[in-house]
Amino acid sequence: MTVKSNKGVILKANPKGTPEVDKDFELAHRTIDIENLNLEENDFVLKNLYLSIDPYVRITLQEPTSSSLKYDKKIPIGQVIKGLGVSEVVKTNNPKFKVGDLVFGAIGWEEYSYIKSDIAYAFSFVNKELLKDTPLSYHVSFLRFGGLTSYASLIDIGKPKEGETIYVSTAAGLTGQLVGQIAKIKGMRVVGSTGSDEKVDFLLNELKFDAAFNYKKVDLDKALSEHCPNGIDIYYDNVGGKALEVALEHCNRLARVVVCGMISQYNITNPDERYGIKNLNNIVANSINIQGFMVTDYIGKDIEKEFEKDIIEWIKNGKIIYKETVIDGVENIPKAFVDMLNGKNVGKYVVKIAD
Repeated sequence: MTVKSNKGVILKANPKGTPEVDKDFELAHRTIDIENLNLEENDFVLKNLYLSIDPYVRITLQEPTSSSLKYDKKIPIGQVIKGLGVSEVVKTNNPKFKVGDLVFGAIGWEEYSYIKSDIAYAFSFVNKELLKDTPLSYHVSFLRFGGLTSYASLIDIGKPKEGETIYVSTAAGLTGQLVGQIAKIKGMRVVGSTGSDEKVDFLLNELKFDAAFNYKKVDLDKALSEHCPNGIDIYYDNVGGKALEVALEHCNRLARVVVCGMISQYNITNPDERYGIKNLNNIVANSINIQGFMVTDYIGKDIEKEFEKDIIEWIKNGKIIYKETVIDGVENIPKAFVDMLNGKNVGKYVVKIAD
């Protein structure tokens, strides 16, 4: 039988505020006839195996007029949503890829993806040597863009120094947990905030953070005074808004602020309602460096090779603990995505689409 199921999740409506599973997403029941597909030159077809659930996708669901779309393309209503994943090549007219190859790149929230020649360059091979020591699910984010995000930005922008203090917001997610552990390896005092007591326990007892707190239960200003008595040398920001404003009050002279994300602002569709930071004068007074980045800034650079070398060594030596939750089925992608945005995940959310 050459006709196969190709269920996919399409954008039903541009979310207003926090996305809703039934209102904003729709599961489309489709088929694909792989054997009888006529591929154009350099096209290929993928069977999708694992999908990474990432906050940045929220920005691609905005209306096209949104100012938040400058670094990523929006998803038209009625089209399959896109994310990063690991897949197997099942049909190819591209000399670079052969049937059976495992690849990483931008795929649809669907069972099979047809990859056109104009984006084929963006796919890379899964390192099969690493599969001897790590499960395939790790290659969807942890050993790819997710891990590189944490490593490269901390080293390049944060410039960690032994004995300094780093404060990490959203510390129990993939990025936060890796940033905190790498900072510990570099000899820093690590303080993290997260949104539940369960996650606080994870940070303190499994990842061995020096301090952690549930931001929903404390006054952030007082918590930072308590847990960062010598001030903050690196603030790794995943939140933005009010949290960034408060952190700036505790930043030491020559502190570095690594701006990885602003999840507190992603669901605000009206630009006039976004939080305005009121103490930017601290940047001048304390010579603070604030820098954002895109993980693609580091692709193909020496630091990417350094990351691959260090992360495998740390895994083998037990210096890095990686926590992920694997959820089965295309139909569960929207719920996993919304739960992630609402902070229900401990560690990384990955959806297993197929074996």
